[in-house]
Formats: sequence, C-alpha cells, structure tokens
Amino acid sequence: MPRLLRVTAALSWRVVAVAAALYVLGHVVGFLAPVVVPLAIALLLAALLAPAVSLLVRHRVPRGLAVTLVIIGGLAIFGGLLTFVVTTFVNGLPALRTQLSQSLETISNWLTNGPLHLSDAQLRKFLDGIVTAVAGSQNEITTGALNTALTIGELLAQMLLVIFSLIFLLYDGPGIWGFLMRGVPNGHRTRVDVAGRRGLAALVSYVRATVAVATVDAVGIGIGLFVLGVPLAFPLSALVFLGAFVPIVGAVVAGGVAVLIALVANGPLNALILLAVVIAVQQLEGHVLQPLLLGRAVKLHPLAVVLVISAGVVTAGITGALLAVPLLAVLNSGIRSLRSDADEHVKPEDVRTSEPEESGPDEPDLDTHKAP
Repeated sequence: MPRLLRVTAALSWRVVAVAAALYVLGHVVGFLAPVVVPLAIALLLAALLAPAVSLLVRHRVPRGLAVTLVIIGGLAIFGGLLTFVVTTFVNGLPALRTQLSQSLETISNWLTNGPLHLSDAQLRKFLDGIVTAVAGSQNEITTGALNTALTIGELLAQMLLVIFSLIFLLYDGPGIWGFLMRGVPNGHRTRVDVAGRRGLAALVSYVRATVAVATVDAVGIGIGLFVLGVPLAFPLSALVFLGAFVPIVGAVVAGGVAVLIALVANGPLNALILLAVVIAVQQLEGHVLQPLLLGRAVKLHPLAVVLVISAGVVTAGITGALLAVPLLAVLNSGIRSLRSDADEHVKPEDVRTSEPEESGPDEPDLDTHKAP
C-alpha cells in the first residue's frame, strides 16, 4: 500500500470523525438555543459590566451591592435610552404625518408634471394596485403579527434568563469558574485556568471595541442628520447606536429608518444625501473599523474577522453574526495560551483565584500571566 495513500486515508477518517462530532454538537447547541443564546449574551454583558463591579469592589463596596448597583444602573441607562427614543418618535408622529401628506402630494405632482408625464388615470391605477396588494396580504400580515406576539413572549422569557444569569456571573463568577476547574486534571489545571482568563480578557476587549464601533456609527450618521435638519435626529442616532450591536443587519436597518424619515420630512434630495452618508459610514465600519478595531482588540487578523462574521450570518443569522467574533476571540486566545510552552512554567500561586474581589471573570487585565 503506498505511503501517501495510507497517510491520506488516516487523515481522511479523522477529519470525517471531527466533522461528525462538530455536526452533532451544532445540532445540540441549535436545539438548546433558547438557553445557550441568553447565556452567551449574559457573558457578553458580564464582560462589559464586570470592570464597573471591580471598581466598586476596590472602593470597599460589598460585592452584592456593587452587582445590584451596576445592573440597576445598566438597566436604567438602556431603558431610559430606549424610552426616550420611543417617546420622541411617538411625539413626532403627528408632524411626520403632515409632512408625509405633503411629500406624497409633491411626488404625485412630479409624476404627473415631471419627466414621466403620467396621467391621473395611470397614477390612480398604480395607487389602487398598492392598496389591492396590501389588502390581499392581510392574512399574511395578521399571521406575522401573531408570530411577532409569540416572539415577544419568548424574548421576554429569554431576557429574564439573561438577567438571572448575569447576576450570578457578576456576583459569583470566580466560584463558577472554580467549580468548572474541578473537572480538569490536576496536572493541567493551572494552564487551563490561565487560558480561560486570557480568553475572558479577549472577550472584554471585544466588547469594548464593539462599543467604540457603535459610537462611531451613531456620531457619523447623527452628524449627517443634524446637518440636513432631519427631524428626530437625536433619537435616530441613539437607534443607530443600539442597532450597531447587531453586526451588519442592525446598523443597516437603523440607517434605513433614518433615510425613510428624511425622505418623508425633507424630500428626495436630502434622503439621497443621507443615504450616501449612511453608506459611507457603513463602508467605514465594515471595511475599516470592525476589522481593525476588533481585530486589534481580540488579536485576530482583519480577514479572519470579516470571514467569521460572514460565516456566522450564513450559519445562524443575526445571532451567529453577534456571537461569532467573540467566540473565535475566546477560542483563539485560549488555544494559543494552551499551546504556549511557556505556560507550563506558570506557578499555581501566580494565578489569582483566592480572592473573588480581585479575580475571576470580571478581571479584564489578565496578561500578567504571560511569560517573559
């Protein structure tokens, strides 16, 4: 038997075995998605809020009180921002309704008197066709509304799971990590502990970089909204900021809402200008900010960041895009730590696990364990 054939066959069945294991694991994770996704989001929020908890603990605030203050403060900021956006939109609807009527009249006049020279009969036929299409899809709209209601109920349940998990991750993160470490053999426990902490440090860096990208999106599009005089500029900027946390889709949808309002309120020319601003900001985010900031924060190549986001979208949609990069960042940092020969010389006493106030999942500065 030729050696090349034997080596190829040995590699092939191993690759098939690994692929089968990953396939089964993917199905299990997909089946448990209502539990896995909220837990993953809780980990991301814990990485974002843990430094604030550590800061309060260092100022001699009890950990339980620090966790309570940080969670209540975070919910207050997020809820206040969301309430402000919704309230401002609702209060601005009457003015937008008036401007919408004026815009429709302007568009109708342009269609009849402009280059197209449509007749009143053609315009009326076109509008009647739109009304008929909407009326014909009433069943689909009703079904979609019912599905949305069910989805909202599921989202509320998952939000409660996120908050519940977040409380325990912030309060007893060191204890949870120590419990997981009990399943690791004694000879490898220190290396796995250090790898896990470095992976968490990469997760913290990712969350901070994502906040920076969302801020740039909101500021860039917000400047365009203010300069063009588009109504509801500030809440639209806040909506862009919140949408930027969902890669690709969120910022596009938020920017589309801003362009639509600009079309209704300021006319087609301002809408086209704002569309150009949104596209420019999205190009800056997609091709510069996300690859460079996220790649630098999580020590990944920009091409790897772009490819893993694309793979996440193809595999699991918005959820996959949201979780793909942090998952790769944690795995990359942890595996690199495990493969490092220098980690074998890390002493157990060098890994700070005894004091929960100074260690655990809320400790972002974990590179102190790198070998000289």
